[in-house]
Amino acid sequence: MIRAIFFDIDGTLVSFSTHRIPESTWRALDEARRKGVLLFIATGRHTSVMQEGHILGDFPYDGYITLNGQYCYTREGMVHQNCVPPADIRALVELLDRDPFPCLFMEKDRIYANRIDDNMRSAHKAVNLPLPEVADYHRALHHDVYQLNFFLTPEEESYPLSRMPGCAATRWSPYFSDITPRGGSKRIGIEKMLAHFGIPASDTMAFGDGGNDIEMLRFAGVGVAMGNAGEEVRLAADYVTDDVDHDGIQNALRRFGVI
Repeated sequence: MIRAIFFDIDGTLVSFSTHRIPESTWRALDEARRKGVLLFIATGRHTSVMQEGHILGDFPYDGYITLNGQYCYTREGMVHQNCVPPADIRALVELLDRDPFPCLFMEKDRIYANRIDDNMRSAHKAVNLPLPEVADYHRALHHDVYQLNFFLTPEEESYPLSRMPGCAATRWSPYFSDITPRGGSKRIGIEKMLAHFGIPASDTMAFGDGGNDIEMLRFAGVGVAMGNAGEEVRLAADYVTDDVDHDGIQNALRRFGVI
């Protein structure tokens, strides 16, 4: 029996074309909740932009896995947190001092960039988010950072990552990669959340479409890839549903008897 479901936001709950949650998905969420299923957000987004444009509405989700599992909380409080190792932050700051490239820093309550370029503008436009503030990135030496975004190609990001052995990269956008503590992922966030609620992984579903969703799709009792997902994500899933704009979430929940 499915007791908990975890949803990615961009490309899963929220359409890349309309920047909204489809009406069919709202109906499915309401019905699942009425049947007693716990519903969670599992996103790479920072809390400060998770509700940008009020896209998640006032729906009472039971918990939030943010920053790809690095900061997880319920309405009652924090469940799990995991920061980028200070040694890796020092190495990154030294790299940016010598050879700067656009980078986004995410603290618990703040997001800032060292610089903004056209690539970063395109990335934020694609998910309908405002550009971040530009700030002195040296503050990262004295404040906990949970996630970074490198606005580089996969080839370009290999060198800075080689200087940051405590971090790993995942990619769901052509414009940037998510840089998180090595071993940290949405899967780890889900494990911590399930332990908090006393639910086994076998009683869960997870929905996603990007590279940062692969581990959670493999971990969940039923991993569902959206129809708009790439091939690697589809291969990691137990089931491939329709895309976000064609009732993918509603159709999969019906297929597995959740609603």
